[in-house]
Amino acid sequence: MRARSAVLAGLASAAVLLIGWHAGNQGDSAPRGTTSKAASPPSGTESAAGNSVGPPAPAGAGAGVGAKDGTFDGSQIQTRYGTIQVQAVIAGGKITDVVPLQLTDVGSLSGEIDQQAVPMLKSEVLSSQSANVDTVGGATYTSQGYLNSLQAALDAANFKG
Repeated sequence: MRARSAVLAGLASAAVLLIGWHAGNQGDSAPRGTTSKAASPPSGTESAAGNSVGPPAPAGAGAGVGAKDGTFDGSQIQTRYGTIQVQAVIAGGKITDVVPLQLTDVGSLSGEIDQQAVPMLKSEVLSSQSANVDTVGGATYTSQGYLNSLQAALDAANFKG
């Protein structure tokens, strides 16, 4: 009976993540509170790290021009469910991969959430060539930690996406 309950709970969690991801891909028609853009300071201000932040470059406008090629480790971001750190791989002025170096580990559910959310986040980042993507519904802490760590890696690469 316990095993069955655990399986059903896991399936329910996966369904919630899938619904949140699907709603996030529907643009402005997503239900309120399902997804949100990663937090960023208003245009023309400085981030907490002292980096100037402006509006995102239009797609195809040479967003990666001036970026260094290589692998760049993001900051270790502390979340309620553990530390998250990712590594960005930049080649030819484009984000070609995002590698998780450390994911949340507090509680058994955090690992399950990471398994669902991290591939979705990676796909969105590679598609948009930016850390400014929707968070995954049901995985807010993972999403925010992942995207903040990624932004630090992109800043280190001088990547303006």
